[in-house]
Amino acid sequence: MNPVQTETKSERYGWLVLSVTSLGTMLTLLNVGTLNVALPVVAKHFHATATTANWILLSYMLFNTIFILVFGRVADLFGRRKLYIIGLLLFTVVSLLIGFSPNIWTLLVLRALQAAGGAIVITNTTPLITDAFPERSLAKGLGINVLTASAAQLIGPVVGGFFATRFGWAWVFWFNVPVGVIGVVWAMITLRALPTRATHERFDWSGNVLLFFALGGFILALSEGGTLGWSDPIVIGGLAAFVIMTPLFLWVEWRSSSPLMNLRLFGNRRYASAYVATFLNAFARTAVVLLIGLYEQTIHHTSAFVAGLAVLPVTIGMIVVSPVAGSLASRYDARILSSLGLAVSGLGIAILTPFTGMFETYVWEGIGMLLVGGGSALFMTPNTSSIMLTIDPAHRGTANGLRSMLQNMGQVTSTALSLMLVAVGLPKRLQSLVYQGNSAQIPGSDLPWLISGFRMAMVSLLVATVLGVVVSLVRGPKSV
Repeated sequence: MNPVQTETKSERYGWLVLSVTSLGTMLTLLNVGTLNVALPVVAKHFHATATTANWILLSYMLFNTIFILVFGRVADLFGRRKLYIIGLLLFTVVSLLIGFSPNIWTLLVLRALQAAGGAIVITNTTPLITDAFPERSLAKGLGINVLTASAAQLIGPVVGGFFATRFGWAWVFWFNVPVGVIGVVWAMITLRALPTRATHERFDWSGNVLLFFALGGFILALSEGGTLGWSDPIVIGGLAAFVIMTPLFLWVEWRSSSPLMNLRLFGNRRYASAYVATFLNAFARTAVVLLIGLYEQTIHHTSAFVAGLAVLPVTIGMIVVSPVAGSLASRYDARILSSLGLAVSGLGIAILTPFTGMFETYVWEGIGMLLVGGGSALFMTPNTSSIMLTIDPAHRGTANGLRSMLQNMGQVTSTALSLMLVAVGLPKRLQSLVYQGNSAQIPGSDLPWLISGFRMAMVSLLVATVLGVVVSLVRGPKSV
């Protein structure tokens, strides 16, 4: 079936596009959640140290964050259909290759390539939906997209735990392949090749390089500071790269005629608040699943599959609230809904913060996670809709790329900081045991240190959520 060269929006085509993007979103974001509980199984297979185990997660997150902004710009310049298909194909092929990795270093390189494919898919998803749906039903389409994305990322722990426990570490990646093949074929049949709307502006290579070293240096320092020590040359070098490259990046982007990150968008208070709240929401939500998955395996000695089941309330909260949030977003201002969503998530994290010592049963732990998931879903749909509906259509890819990048930056920063806080108080001899899951043998006298680390990580998530509520509230009412 040849793509139809038309820009006509319709309900029917919108739902077809949503079926395509849902497959891609499900595939790429399942990948994030699967390793949140399967990490100990993968790390054990490769005899990973605390440092290399961190980077099994962080390598994908870091490169995905950078590539999302890059490909948001590329899509505006060169078209979304072809790029989306290429990204999904790349992700599928690399998922197959990862399962044959002979060592940890090959795995990390392939994870970076997989991140590039995932970034192409994710950065094109929201613009494709926005271009396809009539405005009256866009919020519903975006609501289902948020539901799919959130459910995929948060069902991932169950899927990852199942495959890791029953079939081995490689199947944590191999299960992507058949879904990816179906997704590529369906995208080729369904998506229309719409003409690009942006002018042929130059590509911001300098911005890409500076952002990579700034963010990479920060994540390197944050993730390794707790294990190597803050005076280690690698950690100092990472912090130096961040401190030097960040202001240089901002200066270059402000002066650029076609910037990678359009900083002038932040001159609009409503935009700026929506973007910063996106970062803080992702920071607060992401590590909840990771922390509880590690806690269940390390402290309670559960299997990866049981740990995946334990974090299901976050998914349930997402599934229940996302459709409601889509309907409410078309009737109420994003300022109210998004702030309320962040407040609900904050309440959930507040309940979870003392979970390591307070709960003798799972009930309160489950309630806390349910609130985190539901609150995040209530935040995401109206916040995304407020960004996409008020931006020039020619720059929707760039605007969504910035939104996605900040969301991913929140995820990677949250992951790095949380893993650092969990391990920083442990003796060197115990730091690698955090990643060994139910096979870890931690002496009872050392457990208070580990529990304190989990609590500190949760407190950092709670602080981020409170800041998110404040930022969301100050965005101001919607312009009439």
